[in-house]
Amino acid sequence: MQGLPEVSVAGTLTADPELKFVPSSGDAVVNFTIAANDRKFDRDAQKWVDGDVTFLRCSLWRQAAENVSESLTKGDRVVVVGALKQRSWQTDQGDKRSVVELAVSEIGPSLRWATAKPTKVKRSAPAAPAATVPGEPPF
Repeated sequence: MQGLPEVSVAGTLTADPELKFVPSSGDAVVNFTIAANDRKFDRDAQKWVDGDVTFLRCSLWRQAAENVSESLTKGDRVVVVGALKQRSWQTDQGDKRSVVELAVSEIGPSLRWATAKPTKVKRSAPAAPAATVPGEPPF
């Protein structure tokens, strides 16, 4: 993903991660959305006020996708690192659509609000490299 802007985002999972498998290769992919918002202290009202919410759609591939699916659930606060990618398409009605998504390279629970006990994944002998999905890096 060289050349794409890489960002780090802390946010909350809006739903349980959605794990799927690509029929042609068997590769796992997980999709999820995180919500992040600004929180500011209103000195006049003497209270914290939530700002606008930003929703960011994220995807992650292969073993890491399975790890996310097994480890994280709706409401978990996470820290995500990845490359911003823009995807465009045309609807059946001919309307052009575009979305910015995060191709995740790293994710973990935020330890600011929770604790975690990592468990290493035991892997079998390396298999032959699977066919890559266009636009995704081989792992």
